[in-house]
Amino acid sequence: MSMQALFGQLLVGLINGSFYAMLSLGLAIIFGLLGITNIAQGAFYMLGGFTTWMLFHWAGIGYFWALLLVPVIVGLVGAAIEKTLLRRVYNLDHMYGLLLTFGVMMFIQGMFVYFFATAGRPYSVPPQLSGAYNLGFMYLPKYRGWVVLASIVFCLATWFAIEKTSLGRTLRAATENPTLTRAFGVNVPGLMTVGFGIGVALAGAAGVLAAPIYPVSPLMGADLIIVVFAVVVVGGMGSIMGSIVTSMMLGLLEGLTKVVYPQGSNMVIFVIMFVVLLIRPAGLFGRER
Repeated sequence: MSMQALFGQLLVGLINGSFYAMLSLGLAIIFGLLGITNIAQGAFYMLGGFTTWMLFHWAGIGYFWALLLVPVIVGLVGAAIEKTLLRRVYNLDHMYGLLLTFGVMMFIQGMFVYFFATAGRPYSVPPQLSGAYNLGFMYLPKYRGWVVLASIVFCLATWFAIEKTSLGRTLRAATENPTLTRAFGVNVPGLMTVGFGIGVALAGAAGVLAAPIYPVSPLMGADLIIVVFAVVVVGGMGSIMGSIVTSMMLGLLEGLTKVVYPQGSNMVIFVIMFVVLLIRPAGLFGRER
């Protein structure tokens, strides 16, 4: 295989890793702050892609405005779901939250299948990001490079907000000791809503980035979320930086496997998950309990 084909597959793996990073980061935030395993994260990813498509075709709103608006819209939808549904299961077994978010996923996905069927809808690459750069050893499509860069910016900005700001410290305090945090006059339920909204907004932003690459379909998040959960397990449930690093590493490994052994590219992440669970059940970056 030529070097150009090798780097092309690694680029594909890096792009997949970018989507894994944004989705798994949202999962890590929601699980770390709320203790909820959000099965519906793939549905919010799909909602982000479809909202991007609808804004363009129904309202004439282009890609870059969608990149600003869609995460806010999806985050608000997530916040409404948290306030009306998820808040009722926080004090129950984790299985209730998992089953409830699974039901939310099926409802959102079924609603879009009912109105739009399962056929994918194309979304054009914005003219500013069309074309490619000649790097000498390969051609780098501008939009693919933009996806990787934008996802890194989204992930690092979220990590900084959670780990290095007063909002993030307050969120973590509300999670670890809600009674004491409430005694200081902090609106703990409101913080939980904000945390869930941030987590699903990342999935919505990933849907915007994915719309010009993959056909926008009600089923676009169904298969991806399985891989993302495997990535989260390898990185460690609740580990924010672990989700980012592990996603990029596994995306590149997936792309390399397509070069060496294409038949195993869809299984390599699950094989690694199996090995990591045997050696370190808490994940590579997770904390042993």
